Order: sequence, then C-alpha cells, then structure tokens
Amino acid sequence: MKLYRAPFSTNVERVALALAHKGLAVESVWIEYSDRTPVERVSGQPLVPVLVDGDEVVVDSMAIVRHLEELHPEPPLYPAERARREEMLVFIDWFNHVWKVWPNSIEAGRDVEESSAAMARALDRFEAMLDGRDHLMGEEISAADVCAFPFLKFALLRDPEDDEEFHLVLERHQRLNGHERLAAWIQRVNERPRA
Repeated sequence: MKLYRAPFSTNVERVALALAHKGLAVESVWIEYSDRTPVERVSGQPLVPVLVDGDEVVVDSMAIVRHLEELHPEPPLYPAERARREEMLVFIDWFNHVWKVWPNSIEAGRDVEESSAAMARALDRFEAMLDGRDHLMGEEISAADVCAFPFLKFALLRDPEDDEEFHLVLERHQRLNGHERLAAWIQRVNERPRA
C-alpha cells in the first residue's frame, strides 16, 4: 500500500492513526502543498490523503479508514453490531458534513460568531459523550475518535511549526474551559502511535 500525504494534514492523521491501530505499514509519498501533481496524477484530484492499494485508489480519509477496516477487521475500529455501526456512521457524517462546516466558514470569514458559538456547543457534546467512558463511543478507540481527534486536538495541542490558518482557527475557536474529560481524551489519543 502507498499513502500520499502532506505535513500537518488533519485528514492524513486520521489514516495514520487507523494504520497504526491495525499494525499496517504503508509506503509514504510526501507531497508539498505547492505541488499536488503526484496526487492529481494518481487520483485525478488534489487532496490528501490518497491510498493506493494494488489497483484500487481510495480518496477521502474516512473512506480510507473504512477500506482498511474491510480488508483488516482486527483490531476493529467499527462495532460489529449493525445498529452500533450505523450510529458511528451517523456521527462521522455529522462531523464531516456539519461540524467541519463551522471552522471552514470561520477560515473563509463567513458567519464567524455563529460558527464559533456552534463549535463551543459541540465541545459540550463531546464532553458529555466522554462521561463514563474513555473514548467517544465506548471504552476502546474507534473510527469516531479517529475522525474527530485530529481536529479537536487543537483545543489543547498544536505543533509550534504548524502555522496553517485552518489549524489556527481550530486552536482559537475551541476553548476547553472546564472540559476535563475532553482534555484527558485528547491527551490519551495523542499518545497513540501513527503510521
């Protein structure tokens, strides 16, 4: 397997967490944001991550995570029970299609106050999800944690060399103020290996 990736990419980090969790090795192809030609050549689009697995080319971070789960189900990132799996897929869809709209709007200078308030309310939800358990959907790490962590971590952590504007938005508009469970979860997931 070959993974096309770029430094500090939140979406690449999702895949890196999943690969390490499953003990899978990949050949990494690092690209510069200023030259996306290698990614475009292999996938027909400019975004990372892209996974090349034999003849199959998979784009979109969570599609890659699902692909890895299908081929390498152990250790699992998705529940075996159908209802629980669907709950997780609903969470992932919400995170990707609702939650991510807010920081993207802030970065674009649209609806800043409203989006910032929505992000603050979401922190309350994540804090509540962690009541009585170590991870967002249970005691063990799952695809929900892999999906959310690379974005939520900016409430507590940012590599000083990472000056990407989107990540600065994530840092400025996520204040943990009393969210102890969420802070502990960020630390816990941050200690996990990445491929």
